[in-house]
Amino acid sequence: MSQSHYSPLLLTLTTFLLFIISTSLPPTFAHAIPINTLVAPIHKHSPSSLYTLTLNFNSQYVIDLTTPTLWSSCPSNHPTTLCSSLQCAAAGPCQCTRLSGGGGDAGHYPCTCTAYRSAPTTDKCPYGDYLTLTLTPITIFVTDGKNPTVILSGPSVVSSCSTNNAIHPALPVGATGIIGLGNSQLNFPSQLSAQLKIQNQFAICLPSTTAAPGVAFFGSTKPFRLLPPDLPDLTTLLSYTPLIKNPKNPNGYYLDVEGILVNNQPVQFLERVLEFDCLGDGGVMISTAVSYTTLHSRVYRPFLKAFARATSRIQRVPKVKPFDLCLNSSKLGSTRMGYGIAQIDVMLKGGEKWTIFGRNSLVQAGPEAACLAFVDGGPRAEQAVVVGGYQLEDHLLVFDLDRSRLGFTGSLLGIRTGCASFNFTVGV
Repeated sequence: MSQSHYSPLLLTLTTFLLFIISTSLPPTFAHAIPINTLVAPIHKHSPSSLYTLTLNFNSQYVIDLTTPTLWSSCPSNHPTTLCSSLQCAAAGPCQCTRLSGGGGDAGHYPCTCTAYRSAPTTDKCPYGDYLTLTLTPITIFVTDGKNPTVILSGPSVVSSCSTNNAIHPALPVGATGIIGLGNSQLNFPSQLSAQLKIQNQFAICLPSTTAAPGVAFFGSTKPFRLLPPDLPDLTTLLSYTPLIKNPKNPNGYYLDVEGILVNNQPVQFLERVLEFDCLGDGGVMISTAVSYTTLHSRVYRPFLKAFARATSRIQRVPKVKPFDLCLNSSKLGSTRMGYGIAQIDVMLKGGEKWTIFGRNSLVQAGPEAACLAFVDGGPRAEQAVVVGGYQLEDHLLVFDLDRSRLGFTGSLLGIRTGCASFNFTVGV
């Protein structure tokens, strides 16, 4: 993964300030007031370039768009879920093992439901590395779309926990676990929707800076306002495209992409690579766990040539790993959208397009090196394209789970704001 510049001290101060402010407000339970939307801060982490979401005032969970549940280390005396429960059935095949006890014949006492680190792709149970299904109580803020308003304390979500503390070797220091936002019945937003009777959708707005948090919403996203206060409701700026299913990876979010343009010219490659083959490989997936958009070699090589051709008059500088094309940043103009460079358009089904401008296409990888922020996934990459976190920053993304569609804005820099501009001052 790439490097970023996250400040643990800043995160500690931010969450501590939220805690101090919130203690002046009474805890609010789901049945006490109408609830439409919940809100939580998102921090960009260094050096992992992962993004963490804050729950329970100071618990940091790494955001993952493919993990099906929230998971962490098991606390002592944690509650468990029975194999006969509906929640266990939703966890997937082969999830039941007789692990609980207290004496007696293992065939007679109730068994404890288990899950796995990743969604199984066959009906065979993997060996070892089991995660116990448990319940995790949640404290989170309610919002009116402009500020946090009151605290919601009380809902418990079905989650997975590991008893051996080997949660994930790549988790950043200080992270409690992973918040599973993958497309499953037990993902965090779907459970909140079922318990609180709110809309089954969530929105993420990833910050491009470590100096201030971005924002996540669960439930309705209307209105959604960033500072300065004279900006329009951002939901009026959303375009929509279908989310499609990949049977090989049912928890992932995939886009129906029809082509890629560089400087308004089509990139020439075999377009069927963007579709799923008979094994479920191919397709275009969205991921916050990948730093930079990764392309299969059959897509990457012609894409790189097209971008090199569109920028042929700009001085090159030595490459900086893992990038293959770096430009002299002192020779580039600057705009509100980042470096003035050839734009990249991802053409989506239904006529919509996702335009990537300089801020999300080039990364400052050295004093004068502005590098194309896309990497070669190799000839054996399972997906044709994995859209990474860097390309998602400063865009509002709304995952409408009931309608299986993605709402997205263009770069928020174009309207003089960004994902780090939500007002986390607690309203009265």
